[in-house]
Amino acid sequence: MRISLEETLKKAGGILVIDGSMATALEDLGCDLNNSLWTAKALERQPELVKQVHLDYFRAGADCGITCSYQATIPGLKKNGCSEAEAEALIVRSVEIFNEVREDWWQNEGKAQGRVYPLCLAGIGPYGAYLANGAEYRGRYGVSKEVLRQFHARRMELLWNAGADLLLIETQPSLQEALLEADLAEQMGADYWVSFTCGDDTHTWEGDDIRDCAKALSENHPHLKMIGVNCVAPHLVSGLVEKLKASCDLPIGVYPNSGETYDPITKTWSGPKDGVRFGDYAYQWMEAGALRHRRLLPDGSRPHSSGHGGPEALFEARMRQAKIKKSRRTYACSFYYVGIFIF
Repeated sequence: MRISLEETLKKAGGILVIDGSMATALEDLGCDLNNSLWTAKALERQPELVKQVHLDYFRAGADCGITCSYQATIPGLKKNGCSEAEAEALIVRSVEIFNEVREDWWQNEGKAQGRVYPLCLAGIGPYGAYLANGAEYRGRYGVSKEVLRQFHARRMELLWNAGADLLLIETQPSLQEALLEADLAEQMGADYWVSFTCGDDTHTWEGDDIRDCAKALSENHPHLKMIGVNCVAPHLVSGLVEKLKASCDLPIGVYPNSGETYDPITKTWSGPKDGVRFGDYAYQWMEAGALRHRRLLPDGSRPHSSGHGGPEALFEARMRQAKIKKSRRTYACSFYYVGIFIF
């Protein structure tokens, strides 16, 4: 049985924490990801490490997490020696692994701690991720809509039917591709979240105005539950969130990168990091997307809080609960917040 974003948000008091990078965590565990499959390589060859990453993030405070399916595509897996049936089974397995770890953690730890039962977000990378050359940070693939449709349709169907709570159409450099995937999700009756990647605080990498993205997606897409940005420099997030909030009534989710630059050859990030702590940034993002535009939950109810100090106090409580601390998983649990606060 699926759990809904609205229900989870209500139980969490209006602030959810998403897990952090799958790739960085796998590398910390000794996994070599310099391969066209990237994290899907671990899904195929070292699934026990994928399980460990999910468990670590639940223990670190994640209220929702992303399956190891961002770069798990049927053509990509077939290029690396899988049959079509094997490729489809691996994609399904990404959801099964998440749900198995989630249930074990919940029964043994989470329930007793009073935690929220985490949402399963099925990660769906763009066509550019399959190309494995950094194209998700450029867009303009030079392929037809039909090619994109055939590329995405079966994988989305597999992930949804495997039991994901929400399809996470993420790291989208192009409104055109995002709309195509949104239409596929609508045809399936699947709930989903669309997240763009951007090169400045106004435009996707392909040059679409983020306000136009929000307006286009918020019209005639009833199964769209959230919109946002990811894998962008942290200092760009507040400006992007403000524009999204001004352009639609959807909740906003964000999970940026460290501010480094991606090298598609080595599959690594390098260069100067943004010096501000994610926890400090997270409060700025919440202010940009939540406190300035206070609204009711979709069912008209008010998110419950601890009863003291309004959204600021709730935010601080969630920060403490998420155990944002210096460790080998400092990046674990980037803040994912939604602009539906009212107290």
